[in-house]
Amino acid sequence: MVPLALATGWAKLLHTSGEDSDQGNAAVWETSVMPDDAARPSTDLHYLSIADASRLIEQRHLSPVELTQAYLDRIEAFDPQLNAYLTVTADRALGQAKMAEAEIVAGRYRGPMHGIPFALKDIYCTDCIRTTCHSRTRADYVPGFDATTVTKLYDGGAVLLGKLSTHEFAHGGPSFDLPWPVARNPWNREHFTGGSSSGSGASVAAGLAPGSLGSDTGGSIRNPAALCGLVGLKPTYGLVSRSGVFTNSFSYDHAGPMTWTVEDCAIMLQAIAGHDPNDPASAGRIVPNYRADLNAGVKGLRIGVLRHLYEDDVPVADSVKAALEQAYDVLRGLGATIEDARIRPASDYHAVKITGAETELLSVHEPVLRTRLNDFGADFLGRALGALLIGGADYMQASRQRRAMIAEMAPLYDRYDVLVTAGPGPAARLDAWRTINFWQRNSLTTPFNVTGGPALVQCIGFTGDGLPLSMQVAGRPFADAMVLRVAKAYEDATPWKRRRPLLTAGAAPLPAPPIPEPAKAEIGSARRDEIAALCKRAGFAVRENHFEQLCATAPYVEEMVGHLNRSWEFTDEPANVFQFGGQSAIV
Repeated sequence: MVPLALATGWAKLLHTSGEDSDQGNAAVWETSVMPDDAARPSTDLHYLSIADASRLIEQRHLSPVELTQAYLDRIEAFDPQLNAYLTVTADRALGQAKMAEAEIVAGRYRGPMHGIPFALKDIYCTDCIRTTCHSRTRADYVPGFDATTVTKLYDGGAVLLGKLSTHEFAHGGPSFDLPWPVARNPWNREHFTGGSSSGSGASVAAGLAPGSLGSDTGGSIRNPAALCGLVGLKPTYGLVSRSGVFTNSFSYDHAGPMTWTVEDCAIMLQAIAGHDPNDPASAGRIVPNYRADLNAGVKGLRIGVLRHLYEDDVPVADSVKAALEQAYDVLRGLGATIEDARIRPASDYHAVKITGAETELLSVHEPVLRTRLNDFGADFLGRALGALLIGGADYMQASRQRRAMIAEMAPLYDRYDVLVTAGPGPAARLDAWRTINFWQRNSLTTPFNVTGGPALVQCIGFTGDGLPLSMQVAGRPFADAMVLRVAKAYEDATPWKRRRPLLTAGAAPLPAPPIPEPAKAEIGSARRDEIAALCKRAGFAVRENHFEQLCATAPYVEEMVGHLNRSWEFTDEPANVFQFGGQSAIV
């Protein structure tokens, strides 16, 4: 392998050779929301894309050991101010990097992830490495096995840097009453990373890992990817194994990659996709080459804009709307046909997803909640306990409605190659979060968890004070390659990937915000007694503050389940109907 100086020189050539791709779009950028002080491309190893680092490693211009050490040095210097990592596996990483280097020198190159560092949301089980789920209840848990996705990355020669912060069990958060602090947004440490793959977002944005794996039940890959300026893909349900990943919701969980560029996302997806007999929902599909048509562009494609989602259902800031209009202009200028389209209102998808997913979440954690309820964080309890108020009939009606929603997408999939809409953001301040927000607010990301197809977020600009803005690109089930193709065309035509957050070495960690008071419960004494009886029947010893939060949640749960369709024929099947075979039942 060549010396570090030559490697960074090669990296500089790779970066600067791509600058001409911005020519021809000058008129767009004159009115864009990108600040004038946008950073130039970095030549630091920790800011190499996976694709660039992979080419350098394959050509023996870059040592996996040097690359891994650069990330470990970066983590040591900057993670104390970001809290992205819960566990750094430095010795293992260097050992894996040395093995990768020896294999490559010996001519046994395994593919594009060989010698590439990565990190994991700490709900992915790792053999002999603590997997905490960011919860007291799993603080000392050390699995004796690896998640299937982790095994696949190891088989490709990838190098594990460590385990990343998450919201508790990929659900409750940000929560300031847990043993470890919440991850902070590298663009502004006072602001939210998004969740629940919080450390995954922070680490990639800050150059503490070139790629990470997150999970997405209602937006938990796309939220942090959007708020941290990354590319985050929720793959088609069943495309990537969930085996060995702690369950949030059996019917809605997706595992997927979070990276800096679209090509990097395709590389990681290639490494982890494929049928797994250990995952009952795993699809028996042949995995295509996700980079084969990545540069095919969008000329001749039809793109439907779900404008109503962000103009009417979940209103977004004017800066987001302006950035989206410019993004549509870019895609139109590249030869795509753009027209407005519609799906159901966001509130419909919210009611179906929350009813189903929270019921499943409560069933997963019910045994531990009976014995260690008060070891969970307040935000997790403020969500999970709400499922006590959801009945079995509610769950079944939500599943029936989900099946109808999936069927309704067929005409849109026939008409459009992809659908686009706003992504989450810009990031709010950490101290602004209140648990009750989870029950009050609809979501821009949840519709695509309900319908099961791929959905990706990518950066489309920045606010005036430097926070990322995002767009979602969604597709028909198993059209992940098309979603990546459209996102790549946009990325290549725009300058956003050249900007990185600026961190100050030695900056002091920020104090955690205070734990918020529970929301005020505006319900009568009879209803409070009913809720207390539900807690007792479940065997949950609920403290006063958690009980108050639950009571405050009740009106929102009642409104939500009241939103479900109750008029079904006896022949109308639910989405989770049993079937044989490897094909996912919901898509």
